[in-house]
Amino acid sequence: MSTLTQTLFYVVDPMCSWCWAFQRHWETVSNVLSEELSIRYVMGGLAADCDEPMPVPMQRYLQSTWRSIEARTGTQFNHDFWTHCAPKRSTYPACRAVIAAGYQGEQRIGEMIKGIQTAYYLEARNPSELDVLYDCAATIGLDVQRFEQDIHSNRVNEALARDFAIRDQFGVQGFPSLILQHDGDIISISAGYCEAQQVLARIQAALH
Repeated sequence: MSTLTQTLFYVVDPMCSWCWAFQRHWETVSNVLSEELSIRYVMGGLAADCDEPMPVPMQRYLQSTWRSIEARTGTQFNHDFWTHCAPKRSTYPACRAVIAAGYQGEQRIGEMIKGIQTAYYLEARNPSELDVLYDCAATIGLDVQRFEQDIHSNRVNEALARDFAIRDQFGVQGFPSLILQHDGDIISISAGYCEAQQVLARIQAALH
């Protein structure tokens, strides 16, 4: 964990639909606070590695969730995903992809998250598949050969385990979650979807 006195931890899973709804708010928050706070992305790990097809009841539940998020937030989803892809209940590959992207520049972390979300939610592509993740890496301008090596490395798996340890230390049980570390205090800013102005107001209140 960061040794800086003011760090904002963003616990996120790139394949979490509520994180996709939060994305535009997160861009506002991170742009406003980037010079005031150290920002640390923590991969949430919504669903473990699995090559089995997603059970139909789970597919129906997630489709219903997407429609609920659309109605509440206006976030766009491409529902063709459910007919064009073979869904899997596995988000660890996407989490590894974000970590691997970060090895080519810290700014690549946020870019990769958004790239995965765009592929999944707007282009109806499946980020549980490595080929899709390789394409995301190419789209944001990464060295794809290096990315392919990194995503399979022990280094990435160890980093993912550290993220899970931070997640568990903070007691995070849902995504997106924001945790502020300020002068030794650990402050929960939001647990679940929250709009930018609410997040910024809570952080400013905590800092002052």
